[in-house]
Amino acid sequence: MSLDLSSIENYLSSCRDLARQKFASYRNITDLARAEREINRYPGLESLVFPRHIRILEDLVSQDELKAQVRNVLDGKVLWEHTCAGEATRLGLGAKYLIIPSRHLNSMFMGRDAEIRQPLTVRPEQLNHLNLGQRHMLQLAWNIRQLALSLSYDCKLALAKQYLLITVNQHSGWEIVEDFVRARFYGFSPERVLFMMQHSFPGLKPDRAGVWQIDESSPCRLHNHGQMVMQTTMDGQIFTLPDRRNPVYLRWEEYLAVLEAMTDKVSFNIEDLDYLDSPLDILSLAACANLGRQGYQMVMEVVMNDPLAPIKGGACYYDQNLGRDVIIESFQLSGVEPKDITCLNKNVNHYPNPGQAIKKVKAKGLPMPITVKEENLYFQPVQGDINFLVPTAFVRRHDLSPIRSWKSGRNTPQALEFMLRQELRPGFLKWAGELTGLI
Repeated sequence: MSLDLSSIENYLSSCRDLARQKFASYRNITDLARAEREINRYPGLESLVFPRHIRILEDLVSQDELKAQVRNVLDGKVLWEHTCAGEATRLGLGAKYLIIPSRHLNSMFMGRDAEIRQPLTVRPEQLNHLNLGQRHMLQLAWNIRQLALSLSYDCKLALAKQYLLITVNQHSGWEIVEDFVRARFYGFSPERVLFMMQHSFPGLKPDRAGVWQIDESSPCRLHNHGQMVMQTTMDGQIFTLPDRRNPVYLRWEEYLAVLEAMTDKVSFNIEDLDYLDSPLDILSLAACANLGRQGYQMVMEVVMNDPLAPIKGGACYYDQNLGRDVIIESFQLSGVEPKDITCLNKNVNHYPNPGQAIKKVKAKGLPMPITVKEENLYFQPVQGDINFLVPTAFVRRHDLSPIRSWKSGRNTPQALEFMLRQELRPGFLKWAGELTGLI
């Protein structure tokens, strides 16, 4: 059955109806929980081998295309999407956007599951009192400013032309929105900073007759990042704060019009550490524009898993049945351990000519894997599964470096190093204080 994406309420009803259709044979939640791995199992698991058609980014663009992409950025033709709705359960520190290392961490607590194997090169108390989200927004604004300066372009105008989409959750969302207001929107135009609060949903369970129902008394949980992208296709979910106080909600058609004016939508995860070095990756933007002209509607970058600290995530393989490379979320790999996953999606995905992909998501929805938590069923659609909906290219760098992200306490020492390096850039903190008043 197809999902009803016309509203949040209809989406939840669709989830209930889908459970009734797919899981009618499961008369209790325990039996469903036992079958979860098999239900989520990728149907072509035995046909997966090492990826075969990953393109090299550096080979995809010319110098002229790089120059053209710089102009695209300064003219506001790229939508910068930041996914900040996750609650950082592996770190145990709440919403990642709001983590202030100098306050929430110390030398004795570096996050849940931290493994400090050597003396720390950076201690939390060495850092300024900026949260992770502020660091991301400042880094984007800094890099756009530097790019504008290099071409004698008006820096304030370059920032004002940018479009951002900030996805937060219902628990911490307004705190993050207020953070933007306090920071004077980091120099970006309030009319062009789009916000969306990803909804969480009650669980589902069978009643005494074995019919699946919405359990309004159950804990509400997010339906993963796939639901996030589907929610953007609904009326009244995305909003702006043009007067910095009162939200103005967009209709789906208005958001679509924004996407159709863009050459690319770049989706960043708040945990990406490379972002703190350079969010403006002109090489990948130019390569994706090139691939967009060839008809690709999604571009996924592939990196190596870190053999010393392997993580789960979107794994890249070649599916011999489909005859192409694919990205599959690790929970769909039927128990494959992180150490056995070689190639991972970097979690920075591009959507060239983004209106095309989102219209297909609106029309077809995404696959609906599941999880069972606290004796309730929750659906867990995956944003990366868009690669099965639209023509998708897979790319990598010549230097196939391991993924660098702040997923758990094990990555905290590296995250602190990235943050200190950001602060030590000549003039960065002084400029950030003048721009936002945060420092």
